[in-house]
Amino acid sequence: MAEIRIENLRKSFGSFVAVQESSFTVEDGEFLALLGPSGCGKTTTLRMIAGLELPTSGSILLDKEDVTFNRARDRDIAFVFQLFALYPHMNVRKNIGFPLLAQGVAKAEIRARVEETARLLQIDHILDKPVSGLAGGDRQRVALGRAIVRRPKCFLMDEPLGTLDAEFRNVMVHELRELHNRIKATTIYVTHDQLEAMAMADKIAVMNHGVIEQFGSPQQIYDHPASIYVADFIGSPPMNFIGFGGGIAKGATSVQVGDAAVAVPEALEDVSAGDMVLGVRPEHVRFSDAAPLRGSIYGVEYLGTTQIVVVETAYGFCKVRAPADQVFRIGEAVGLDLDATRLSLFRKDTGKAIRTVRAGEMAHG
Repeated sequence: MAEIRIENLRKSFGSFVAVQESSFTVEDGEFLALLGPSGCGKTTTLRMIAGLELPTSGSILLDKEDVTFNRARDRDIAFVFQLFALYPHMNVRKNIGFPLLAQGVAKAEIRARVEETARLLQIDHILDKPVSGLAGGDRQRVALGRAIVRRPKCFLMDEPLGTLDAEFRNVMVHELRELHNRIKATTIYVTHDQLEAMAMADKIAVMNHGVIEQFGSPQQIYDHPASIYVADFIGSPPMNFIGFGGGIAKGATSVQVGDAAVAVPEALEDVSAGDMVLGVRPEHVRFSDAAPLRGSIYGVEYLGTTQIVVVETAYGFCKVRAPADQVFRIGEAVGLDLDATRLSLFRKDTGKAIRTVRAGEMAHG
């Protein structure tokens, strides 16, 4: 397998810029998820890495070799598409082995590698069945097998679970990660589903309008979002946002939200004026009669093990993750206590996080 390095990658279609100066590195054996909504540039980025699109500018290095303008066939990359692209007139064995047949590999070698791949994917019992009669999960395994059997330097996957129903998708998320752990493949996986990305990836690149808003581990992105966009995109439910004015002074450890003084992580930047946004995850809010930030119960979403309580405040709605057995009444007045060690602070004009330091942590933002 191999390292993939992207340097200042840009792709324009006339006046429309699909990818803007993207740079990141996928280490040898690492699983990266390109995450974002439709039209954010993630599939275009993947297609440039594969050689199916040529970049307007920038560089693509595979195993330290510059392959920016190499043909797709010369990159030693396997691509798994959303629509399985299987040959319906062939059985499973022939579908998996077709890339090796096209390369002129000996029949005995093809047979051995196909059977090895099928055992790895737990589909060796259906090798001689036609693909047209297979369930969606098995068809996806066949598509993966056709990529794996080539033993390429890296795998690129474009929303390969997008056409599966929720039950199959959950199973395949687990199986894809297990497969990655077994074969140690360098993998780039495109998805719009943040739960898929969080469950599988070693690193995530969150994209928005062709720009990588944040690159890091799932925990880094969840705990320390670099922008309001990332904080709102990651998390179920996403982060709560509370606006306040007046900026924040470097070294400040509290802000004024209306009549309430709210403790925050120490600010490492001086934002002397302008509107700010305070961000807090639902699990980092608790109810307290003594808390100065007030609201009333608007609704409750029961989730079995927990419940999401929606509180209406003067600054908008705030969602709180609470124990499932706690009882709430619509319209009930409550106080909200925010965990100062887990808050994020953002500039409202740019949406970017400001640098802070939380107790026991390094500076973030």
